[in-house]
Amino acid sequence: MSKPLTAPVVAAGLVGGFAAARYSGRRELGGVVLAAAGAWCTTQWFKSKGPAVAGSLLGGYLVAFGASHPLAKKIGAWPSVFAVTAAAAGAAYAVADR
Repeated sequence: MSKPLTAPVVAAGLVGGFAAARYSGRRELGGVVLAAAGAWCTTQWFKSKGPAVAGSLLGGYLVAFGASHPLAKKIGAWPSVFAVTAAAAGAAYAVADR
């Protein structure tokens, strides 16, 4: 059995979390989506790459989420989400998935 890819889940967590919060009007729903994806990915990273990589990638995921907010003031909400998602998912792919 092949190991599951985490980069698509990282992308789903960031984009899906933003979309859930925006379109439902409930920020906490977006947080649930973000947290669920982050928890699942961190578990996979820990199993396949160990605690240092898992912690680093989780940190990058959380920094991406946090960085999207000030970036949105400069380039807009959706472009910001897509930019930080590309960075976080790219890191997950490069470090853990390939």
